[in-house]
Parts: sequence; structure tokens; C-alpha cells
Amino acid sequence: MSPSAPLPPAVPSQAVPPPDAPPSHRPFALLNDEPVHEPGADLLGAGRAARRLAGLLVASRNATPFTLAVDAGWGMGKSSLMRLVDAELAAAPEVHTVWYNAWTSTGADALEGLIKSVLMRFDRRVLRRGLQRVSERRALLRAVRAVTTVAAGPLGVAGLVDELWRTLSVNSQARNEMREAIGALVQEWSETAAFRPRRLLVVFIDDLDRCSEETVLAVCEAVKVYLDVPGLAFVIGCDRSALAPNGLLRDLSPAASAFMEKIFQTSYRIPVADQQGVREYIDRCARAVGIDQLLDERLTTLLAERSARNPRRIKRLVNGFVLEATLNPMWEDFPPEAVVRTLLLQYFYPDFYRMVAGAQGPAAGDVIAEFRGYQQVRRLLRSPEAVPPAELPRVNRFLREHDLPEQTGAAGTETLSRLERHLPSGFPEMVTDQEFTSLIDGLVALPRSEELLRRLREGAALPAPVEPEPAPYLQACPPRPYATESPPGTAVQREPDAVLRGVHILWVDDHPRNNETLVNAFRAAGAVVRIAEDSAAADAALAVERPTLIVSDIARGTNPREGLEHIGRLRSEGRFTGPVAFYAGRVTPERVTLTQQLGAHLTSSGAEIERLVLRVAEGDLPSPG
Repeated sequence: MSPSAPLPPAVPSQAVPPPDAPPSHRPFALLNDEPVHEPGADLLGAGRAARRLAGLLVASRNATPFTLAVDAGWGMGKSSLMRLVDAELAAAPEVHTVWYNAWTSTGADALEGLIKSVLMRFDRRVLRRGLQRVSERRALLRAVRAVTTVAAGPLGVAGLVDELWRTLSVNSQARNEMREAIGALVQEWSETAAFRPRRLLVVFIDDLDRCSEETVLAVCEAVKVYLDVPGLAFVIGCDRSALAPNGLLRDLSPAASAFMEKIFQTSYRIPVADQQGVREYIDRCARAVGIDQLLDERLTTLLAERSARNPRRIKRLVNGFVLEATLNPMWEDFPPEAVVRTLLLQYFYPDFYRMVAGAQGPAAGDVIAEFRGYQQVRRLLRSPEAVPPAELPRVNRFLREHDLPEQTGAAGTETLSRLERHLPSGFPEMVTDQEFTSLIDGLVALPRSEELLRRLREGAALPAPVEPEPAPYLQACPPRPYATESPPGTAVQREPDAVLRGVHILWVDDHPRNNETLVNAFRAAGAVVRIAEDSAAADAALAVERPTLIVSDIARGTNPREGLEHIGRLRSEGRFTGPVAFYAGRVTPERVTLTQQLGAHLTSSGAEIERLVLRVAEGDLPSPG
């Protein structure tokens, strides 16, 4: 598909295109995010590891019980590897498997759910005899009831499992006998004369690291206390760093932490795929959805490296391209490659993208043109030779635009150093990033690129990044000394609409619409936010009420330093000594120095503003001096 081709329609991947569809275009489709279930669908070479792990499990059946962790971060292929191991085990003699998704249970229900899932794999005959044995150990009344229940009708496996669970979990004494009773069941199931070698039941537990602390502990209790019997092997998919004492289980007692350490006998850490493997994975994903002609070598490398070679993140980005190109009417006027390059810029270089898409007002400029101008000027100023006379006008024009004296023709190292203090902080690093410069050059070279950049500067609607960071004030808050008591080991929850109650924010910006999303979120979380569009309005608001925090822009009206000067006056006159955050599209070393001198924070990130506001609410952001 050529970059300038019209946008093809999106249809379900199995749908037949309409008869009048342009024959030269393949329709876009979406990728699913399901784990791989069979070797033929393995795109990252996990099949070899699956075969080896399956072989180890089979060879170790006489060493049971044991627990193996399949360890990897989010989206790195834990579920796919476990499904492939399961597929390999299907061909092994007398090896059976059962799956339990820990994320589907909550708290103590997880213990019951996991134990019942294991019991459901035993045949009805074994379960009936197990129930009979357990009943015989109870008081006469309970024995009569249980035997009568068994004899009263042809209970199926599910009914027998429910009855067995009720019998084993009725009280603490019965629970103490549960492991012995389950061990006898497993022994009878696995060691009969009809089965040589011993039967093995492999229990796959997935998504443990996505669960609450209570659920994690319940699953581990089931594995180690009640199901730790010969004949059972557990394969648990989790990110072990998330289950570490400084992660999800940070509030555990030392004894509980020691218990968790005993759960896993060994771990297999899924390695990050090599570059070639990830590039092939991206190529296959791109072909599957119909965007393979839009990704050149540089973009493929960018997508591979900046996604940390994470298969799920790559899939989400690819699906994001398809959805954006299909559903956002803005892209009807631009080639599909524009969608890909714009979203890559938004996702992988968010600070730069905010400068591209967030600049408004008379002082706003074209940051892409500024960056490319800096590329050229930097090359000339870094040369050991003097700037050639033919190039000097270009260099001096760029210096004047940044309020710097002109270059006289001498070596320009010092001039470059002064210039970079007035440029966005990321420019010196990005200019050496070949994937970034290629991304920008390709974007500028597209048909109608000037119109595209103009629309972005004017606030054209684009989706949130593929994985937006949750607002801190909407997450569970850590326990506070004044919080009401909660059950041990649980985090204290506060309602989102109460988290910022008592916080008063004065927001000074001559383009308040730029901040509506954040302002509305803070108000929904209980904060009072007052808007002032200039310094005079801000002074009037301060005369009435002292805010908890001031959020200010920097360039305002025709003065590129009005925000800095206004806060400087408030500080010197003692009218406001509390926390100040400058929220600006450009973060330069010069601006960082000036804001630090005012005892203020500077950021271009909305997520960072959220974190600062939360710290103010919790009293963790001290006033300067």
C-alpha cells in the first residue's frame, strides 16, 4: 500500500470485503490478545522452551509435589508459554492438567476455588471413596448424613466435590485433616496397579500477580498447606517481582514473607526476545492487520526497542493504529502512514508530542521546525572550523529567535552550550536518536504534512496513549495513621471523590481550555479549583482565599516569562509562600533553573501534575524554604 493511498475500510478479520471495494487495498483488521494455544501459532519461538519444560515436568513426576514459577513481566508471554506446555503434556502418558485463573476469584473464595478445581479432575469412583473415608472420621450424625447423601442418589463429580468440600471445611478440626484426605485421594488416583508410571496432575495457575494480596495468600495457602501432596505439580504464571515484599505484598509480616518464599521451588524467567525475533513478530502482526507497507525498517526498530520487546504492548500499539485510522475522521484527509507516525510519536516521545500538539497562543511555534533547525545549527556549531559565511545567516537567525547574541564566526561550542539552555531539555538527546529523527523526517515528508501539524497544534482529537497511567488519586491509597481500621494485610481504600477534599488549587493560565481534563478530574476528586486567566485575576483570587497550591503557566500574553515574574513577585512580597507547580509545554534547562530559584516545580506532564497534587493532599509536598 503506498503511503498516499486512500484509507481502506476496517472490517472484521473474517469478513468478506464488499464487491465494490477497491481491489488494490487489503482491509484493516484487529489482532486478538489471547494466549497462544498451539505450536503453530507461536510467533516468538516459545515452543522450544515449552517442550523442554514439559519434558522436565514429566521426568520429575516421582519428585512431586513441587511448584514451578513461570516468571515474566506484564505482556511478556507467560500465559502463552504455559498453554504451549499444556499442549506438549497432552502427548505424555498418564499426565493430566487442570487450569485455574486466580484472577477470577476474590479473597478466601480462591482457596475453595483452587481446591475444587483440582478435585474435579478425579474420577467419580475415587471421589466417592474419599468422601466415605472422611465421613467415617466424623461424629455419627455427620457420618450418617454423609453416607446417606452419597447413597441417596447418583451424585455427579461436581456434587461429590461440593459435598467433600463441605465435609472437609466445616470447622478448624476438619481443615487440619484436609491435606491428609486430599493426599489419600491423589494417591489412590495416581498409584493404582493399572497406571504405570504414576499418574501426574499438573495444575496451571495463571494471573496470580494481578490479584489482591488476600487472593494471592489464599492461593498460596491452598498450594502449600492443602495440596502439597505427591502426584501434584503446580506451574504458576506470575511476575515474581510484583509478589516481592516491596511489591504487591509489601504489608506482609516477616513470618508471612518467609511463607511466600517457600511457595516456589524453582522459577523459569522468560527471556526478552532477541531483536530479530521481535522484528519478525512485528512484521507478522503488521501483515495480519494490513499495515505492513507502512512500517519501514526504522519504524520497526523503534517499535521493537521502545516497546521493550513486549509482545502485548506491540499488539496494543498495532491495534491502536488500526482503530485510530478507521474511526477518527481526521485521518480521512491524510495517508495511513500519517496515523502510524503520529501515534508512534505520541506514545514513545510523549514530552515532544505534547509540545507539538499542545502549543497554543501567540507565542506558540512549530516545535518540529525548531528541532530540525536545531539539528542543522548544532552540526555547524559543533564543527572545529568556524561557521561558513554562507551558513552564518541561518545560524544567527536561529540564535536571535532564542534571544541569544549572534555568532561571530569563531568556533561555536560555547554558543551551542548557551543555546541548548534555551531549548527543550530533550533536544540534545533526541538529536542523536536515529529512530526519532527518522520518525520526524518521515512525518514531515508526508503529503499535506503542514496541514497535519497545524491541526495537531490546534488540538485535533487524538486518543489517549495506548496505556494511560492511572491517575494516582484514583488508585488505592496507602494506610495512613488516621485511617479507620481495616482487616490485617489489606490496603486502606478511600473513595475517589474524597481523596482531594480540602485541597484548594489556583490555576493561572491564559488558555484554560488546555487544562480542562485535569481540572475536571481534580474537582471530581473533591478539590476546589479556581481559574485565573492573567496575573491580575490571580492576585484578586489570592486576596480572597489562600490556595493550597498554585499551578501556573510560564508564557502568558506577549510576555514569555510572565508566569515566572508573577510568582517571583508573590514570593518577594510574601503573598504566597506555599507550593507552586509550573505546567508548561517547554521544559528547558534555563526554565528549570529559574523555577528552582522560586522554590517551584516545573513539568510538561499531566501525570506529574496529578502526582504533585496528590502529594499536596497527603501533606508530602513541603513549602519552599
